[in-house]
Amino acid sequence: MDNVVKISIINFFIIYLLLIVVGVIMKISKINQSKLLIIASIRMTLQLVIAGYILIYLLDNPSPILIIAYVLLMSIFAIHRILSVNKGLNKKFKLIIAISIIASSISIITFFICVIINQSIFNPQYTIPISGMILGNAMTGISLGVRSFMAKIKDSQLQIEVLLNQGALPKNILLPMVNTSIETALLPTINSMLGMGIVSLPGMMTGQILAGGSPSTAIFYQITITICISTVVCLSVFLSLYLGYKTLYNKENQFII
Repeated sequence: MDNVVKISIINFFIIYLLLIVVGVIMKISKINQSKLLIIASIRMTLQLVIAGYILIYLLDNPSPILIIAYVLLMSIFAIHRILSVNKGLNKKFKLIIAISIIASSISIITFFICVIINQSIFNPQYTIPISGMILGNAMTGISLGVRSFMAKIKDSQLQIEVLLNQGALPKNILLPMVNTSIETALLPTINSMLGMGIVSLPGMMTGQILAGGSPSTAIFYQITITICISTVVCLSVFLSLYLGYKTLYNKENQFII
């Protein structure tokens, strides 16, 4: 039985009025991103509506080929988003990022679905939404980690030159930056975990409770998926940066940034 209170079309459109509040605050704060807010809102709406219809079709027609294609499409979009906000990376670094997010995400998705909940990887009811959560958080983590890493290099160019002139190896210069950038990428996930259950009820748990599911089942799902998310963020950022930073210098220990 579906116990979820349905939102009418009229009430659905009323929620967009709240964006006026955001726009006014941005105007007062002299944040010139009103156009971006409108574009983001429109894109979010269109993308989610399209995704909803695709999910309806996949649930009615659970084809392994279509499920693989959809997860692959999500992966490609995630990679595109990471690279679009981290311009200037060399080709090897970009390839490492792509491989890192796909390898780490697919392994964690497969582990969660096949081992933790004991379902087929081709079950769209679980594979599609879980893949979305895993890939989305990996995308955010890598974007944050890589951007932090490259910003540190840019801000430390003079210091890097001095250290190189003194005979320091690029590896020894870059590794501390890699480590602090991984920490930067992990902090939002860790802070979110610290507040769960006290400050907030996470989305997956809230959704299951709103759908009439047992709170105990919702708790188990939320804890397991949160651990999976923290793992995929850590793993994907670690692989991206620990393998990627080596593409910034050659065998003669010369920077090729």
